[in-house]
Amino acid sequence: VQLVESGGGLVQPGGSLRLSCAASGFTFSSRAMGWARQPPGKGPEWVSSIYTSGTTVYADSVKGRFTISRDNAKNTVYLQMNSLKPEDTAVYYCNLGAYYWGQGTQVTVSS
Repeated sequence: VQLVESGGGLVQPGGSLRLSCAASGFTFSSRAMGWARQPPGKGPEWVSSIYTSGTTVYADSVKGRFTISRDNAKNTVYLQMNSLKPEDTAVYYCNLGAYYWGQGTQVTVSS
């Protein structure tokens, strides 16, 4: 299993970013996928998940601002992040279940 995130960076409060996670080594279309994040000095926290049915769920802290989606033809899961806040600053990880995580991509929200 390999999960490779991209799309992080520095953005001003209120801005947007789209994260991508390219997956390989398993049958992507048959597995739920998720995003988690780890703010500086804190433990990891779940952000969002998308199931094979297309059903999506979100943490309360990002609901209405973030959108998770998947493209099974490209074996890729996305996280569209809008109306970003400084408290969204974290390393964002794509995950397959609890065991497989990518290397992470840094998102910094600051003016």
